[in-house]
Amino acid sequence: MTTPPGVGVECHEMSPDGRVLALARGWDGVVTSAQLAGAGLSPTVIAHRVATGWLVRLYRGVFLVGPLEAPLSRARAAVLAVGEGALLSHFAAAQVWELCAPRPGPIDVTVHGRNARNRAGVRIHRVTRLHPTDITRRHDLPITSPARTLLDLATRLTPRDLARATEEAQVQRRVTPHSLNEQFQRYPAHRGTAALRRAVPTDPKLTRSEAERLLLDLIRAARLPTPATNVKIHGHEVDFLWPTQRLIVEVDGFAFHSTRAAFERDRVRDADLTQAGYRVIRITWRRLTSEPEAVIATLAAALN
Repeated sequence: MTTPPGVGVECHEMSPDGRVLALARGWDGVVTSAQLAGAGLSPTVIAHRVATGWLVRLYRGVFLVGPLEAPLSRARAAVLAVGEGALLSHFAAAQVWELCAPRPGPIDVTVHGRNARNRAGVRIHRVTRLHPTDITRRHDLPITSPARTLLDLATRLTPRDLARATEEAQVQRRVTPHSLNEQFQRYPAHRGTAALRRAVPTDPKLTRSEAERLLLDLIRAARLPTPATNVKIHGHEVDFLWPTQRLIVEVDGFAFHSTRAAFERDRVRDADLTQAGYRVIRITWRRLTSEPEAVIATLAAALN
């Protein structure tokens, strides 16, 4: 095990409890029995600390320093408990990569190249091979890469939720079409490969202006009321505006090309316009090219 971040030689000049606290702060409040012994705590003292609640035994040989529990404490403890080569994976990894909301249930840990026994609250996934690029760290936690995490999630998520997680990973620039294609090449027999292929957008990469022209053509062909285009309202330029119906449509031609900051700015703009009394509908180029009839049906319902 590496030394926790921020722990230096001065740690050895502290009391045993002080050394434990310094170690634990660098590991989300988690320490191992080996670290406790190295800090100078005997088995008797460790047992007393557990009895008083200062230490909480999470797994055999893995403890939480009670006052220091952090959001990643349980995940870190699970990886430490499983041991060498263990990686946070599946839903647990997706939460650390911020690809989906937290879910209750066991903590997913993948082990490659060896067997590992199950533990309460830990779901073990055994794989015979894992590409080195898919083994990484985040917050100094051993974890599967974002692309590999999506491949594993593809065996568990509904198509809709998988598409959302994939889009979120691309919006945050955690994956690229290239890194996802690499997953298909590395693991053609993986149970999630087919599902993840379907979740990856294959539509033409329309520019915003191309997407706007395509939507305008669809509106005219459907004989819907013609909107004003690229007009300013309440300090914001909008793509399409039906002033009578107080309806605004924005074409998201940037979902896979922009930064998280741009994504958030557009959501703030939507909130401003909604507060001003407008309905805001966002249409992605993916829907525009693959589901044009559904797009027109949505607009027709909103305009009635």
